[in-house]
Amino acid sequence: MSELSDPGLSGHPWFFCGIGGSGMLPLALILKGHGANVAGSDRSRDQGRTPEKFAWLEREGFTLYPQDGSGITSADQVLVASAAVEDTVPEMVRARELGCPKMSRAELLARLFNAAPRGVAIGGTSGKSTVTGMTGWILTSAGRDPTIMNGAVMKNFAHADAPFASARVGQGDTFVSEVDESDGSIALYRPAVSVLLNVSLDHKSMEELRVLFGDFLAAAAVAALNADDPECLALAPRAQAVIRFGIDSAEAEIGVEPGSIVEGPTSLNATVLDRRDGSHHALTLRVPGRHNLANALAAIAAANAAGVSVAEAVAALGSYAGLARRFEIVGTSPSGVTVIDDFGHNPEKCAATLRTLKAHPGRVIAFFQPHGYGPLRQMGRELAEVFARLLGPDDLTLLCDPVYFGGTVDRSEGSERIIGLIREHGGTAEYIPTRADCGRYMAELARPGDRIVIMGARDDTLSLFAREVLALVG
Repeated sequence: MSELSDPGLSGHPWFFCGIGGSGMLPLALILKGHGANVAGSDRSRDQGRTPEKFAWLEREGFTLYPQDGSGITSADQVLVASAAVEDTVPEMVRARELGCPKMSRAELLARLFNAAPRGVAIGGTSGKSTVTGMTGWILTSAGRDPTIMNGAVMKNFAHADAPFASARVGQGDTFVSEVDESDGSIALYRPAVSVLLNVSLDHKSMEELRVLFGDFLAAAAVAALNADDPECLALAPRAQAVIRFGIDSAEAEIGVEPGSIVEGPTSLNATVLDRRDGSHHALTLRVPGRHNLANALAAIAAANAAGVSVAEAVAALGSYAGLARRFEIVGTSPSGVTVIDDFGHNPEKCAATLRTLKAHPGRVIAFFQPHGYGPLRQMGRELAEVFARLLGPDDLTLLCDPVYFGGTVDRSEGSERIIGLIREHGGTAEYIPTRADCGRYMAELARPGDRIVIMGARDDTLSLFAREVLALVG
């Protein structure tokens, strides 16, 4: 791998509390790729969930410990923990006792990103993981050999020896990463290329988001931004130089030839138009939905800002295989029922998935496992409105209890409230407390032509559940 300009990153041992998490695992892989000594623990491992992931990490040379503090043995270790890790977790307690330095996930990612000669940062409220995967694949296909940090497994890089490829450790000078605005950490990055996908209400007020994303654009030599999003477009003056992309906007340098979009159930075709030189490029995507066309345009613009031609970028996307749990078709049963595994967990992501499903005939059975009691309280009303508005009277929304791995979170309001809100908005919805019972119910209900979509985040076992549902309907 290319040398880091920050020697402090590989000069001491690291310990990851929650090493199996979607944001932590790729960071651990990248650090180890730089030659660092990395160990960790995870509550999921202690609870026996996704044992194959932790067995793979051990095969890769990571030393894993129970989450009981036993892995923290020296003041030289740097403890990395996400914001979700409570101060009472044994590793946190032991690190305080020994005086170990601590870093948040975001701080470490920013250190790694800023240590690379050229950083391409993907920001926005939704679509970051997909655009990161697409941009990384374009740069890889173009021979740039990038390092890629993603929050999801990238199918193009996954194989038998690397089944959890949410990171790629390259030898080139480019580091591609999604960056998060929810905790304000987007301000820590010094990108050569900033990519802004969308600006919408999520964890912060619109006023705060405009400042954060405006500063993000201003920090880079070149910014790529979504001309179809009025909030993005309004921030264009903050950029030093700009490439606009968009499906509908006439202001987009990287756009789409009107009338060229052909959507299939599992694919999409369109003609990309580069308005700077008038050139046309035939794009074939192996992932469905207009939102993925928008993601593809963002990746083309990002790669172009990093020096790859539009023609080369469009050609590379023809072999882009997608991300795990992003509208991932698990299979179709002999009876004609298709099961889809999807990461949808907030209103915008769920809406994109449901619109893609409803663009084609067939009943939709949408199973949703909320990714926590806190998020359900924050965005439950908006989620309910999305399911009620986008699904028809013959479709069904099914919720089980929110995922809960322990801790002191308030569990007084759960999925029953959301079911009530969906019904208030005119939707058809049912609540069954346990996931296993939901699976059996869907299998009884399913008929030929149905699409069952398994939705939720923060729980790797949802993919296993999707395969179990496919077996049940088979």
